[in-house]
Amino acid sequence: MDVHVPRAVTTELRLRKIDVLTAQEDGMAQLDDENLLRRATELGRILVSQDQDLLREGARRQQENGDFSGIVYGHQLRVTIGQMVEDLELIARATSLGEWRGRIVYLPLP
Repeated sequence: MDVHVPRAVTTELRLRKIDVLTAQEDGMAQLDDENLLRRATELGRILVSQDQDLLREGARRQQENGDFSGIVYGHQLRVTIGQMVEDLELIARATSLGEWRGRIVYLPLP
């Protein structure tokens, strides 16, 4: 989770036994988007964000065939905390990291 995701999302996912790591807990809260996405990829984790700037970095990498572990984006005004939790739990339980390489997915899920 990057710094833009509400703590309530992280807390609720953990109550549901979903493995979550925040940028703050990893000591990476001050990284720019490029390096935060690189760090998530190094750790083998999908990066969850509500920061539109991160979408530009993901799109840049897609255009340049750059490798990254995947981005899940939820616009702050278009997805509720409850929707984020439900969709992220579904993603965590029903998909594998390999399915996410180089992908950007928007919440709420259709």
